[in-house]
Amino acid sequence: MSDDETHTVRLQIEVEDCGIAYLTDRERRAYAGQPAQSAGIIKVEKDHATIHINDQWGPADFTVTVADRDPGADLIGYEDIVEISFGSVSGRLEITGFTFDEHVMLPLPPLPAGPGTYRIRYHVKGMDAEGTVEDTENAADDHYLQVWPAPFEDPIVVKTATGALRGHLAPEKHERSGGE
Repeated sequence: MSDDETHTVRLQIEVEDCGIAYLTDRERRAYAGQPAQSAGIIKVEKDHATIHINDQWGPADFTVTVADRDPGADLIGYEDIVEISFGSVSGRLEITGFTFDEHVMLPLPPLPAGPGTYRIRYHVKGMDAEGTVEDTENAADDHYLQVWPAPFEDPIVVKTATGALRGHLAPEKHERSGGE
């Protein structure tokens, strides 16, 4: 990619249960030195990231931007925003939803630096209400991933506004308080 080049795609993944999606490296091999990490609603292990989405089942709409540099967080348009590091062996990522049958892998635009380390910023809205069903026109923007080259860093929470994210960040506190 040339300077300031970004590629944005909109995808719809099928989710049959569990309210999760998977982001994987196309080669499905672990990146050397990939630490297991969690930022509450996104967790990286070996060759994939597990992403908690706002719907338990059904189609889930994602917007994904792959950029050659940090595209900047959308602090106004989303309730929860987290960041996490991810290593790619192939320089190609795919996304799919949890299903009981065969996973349909949807390819993302090629990563700008090829194989290497990247930062993933996950924006989501509607986690407490299981989506923005009352606002179907904007539902395509419920889940937004940004991916750009960056060295490994610790996961961070950029913004939290929902009980769902707070529950994922501190499940022991959430369980003790009866879900409040």
